[in-house]
Amino acid sequence: MANLSNGNYENLVEQITDLVLAQIDGTDNYCPSFCSADVQRIVDAGASRIGIVLGETATAHDWASLIDHTLLKPEASERDIKKLCDEAAQYGFASVCVNPTWVKKAGEFLRGTNVPVCTVIGFPLGATISDVKAYETRRAIFNGAREVDMVINIGALKSGDDCTVEDDIRTVTEAAHENGILCKVIIETALLTDEEKVRACLASKNAGADFVKTSTGFAKGGATVNDVALMRRVVGKDLGVKASGGVKGIEDAKAMVEAGATRIGASVGVKIAQEASDVKSNIVVESY
Repeated sequence: MANLSNGNYENLVEQITDLVLAQIDGTDNYCPSFCSADVQRIVDAGASRIGIVLGETATAHDWASLIDHTLLKPEASERDIKKLCDEAAQYGFASVCVNPTWVKKAGEFLRGTNVPVCTVIGFPLGATISDVKAYETRRAIFNGAREVDMVINIGALKSGDDCTVEDDIRTVTEAAHENGILCKVIIETALLTDEEKVRACLASKNAGADFVKTSTGFAKGGATVNDVALMRRVVGKDLGVKASGGVKGIEDAKAMVEAGATRIGASVGVKIAQEASDVKSNIVVESY
């Protein structure tokens, strides 16, 4: 969907929110499947088709390839970053995710491996001016970042100013894409209503983002199965969905992937990979 104004969101927001709330209904027993009529209703409103594929056994390596091995604590030392990178190289994680100040050093530690460096933009509040976010993105890329996770302008979203939210995301997405870099958009689900989550995902999709992501890990809550399922329904198969915050082990990771996540952000990536060696998972890993 392209060039949607604030007003043009309303029909799609209403359609998707009504459907998702009716099916989730606040329970923990939500199954991420739905009938063809439900799918068509969303597609008719303007969203993409949604697919979740099950049936093959995922290996420990498959699970590791989904994980952004993350260390964003302000007190992290160079020794901590070195350990993070060594673990990422050993297990083959999707990336290491570090604060911008550590991007260059992490790149040095990971030289000769296939593990890219991911960093965060406008983190953790999202209240940075768009021009500053764009500069931060370009500087991080110059220092060696190959993926960026940006935080949206949460206050603008809650004020109903979706155009500002979309423009803010586009500023970072364009800075990333002009250098061939993935851009993930953190919408901070714990601070949003379901209707706001839908609008944030639509803004991310319109702005050309590659992923939507649940959380910074610094707010009052992290990823939930219901939020991941909602985000997947909104973005369809056009974007990846990253579940981040509160993923404590393989069972949490499985639940997130079954709900539609294609990337996991976690500080316990080693634990998940080790537990995955002992657990058979009927999940097909899809690349985004």
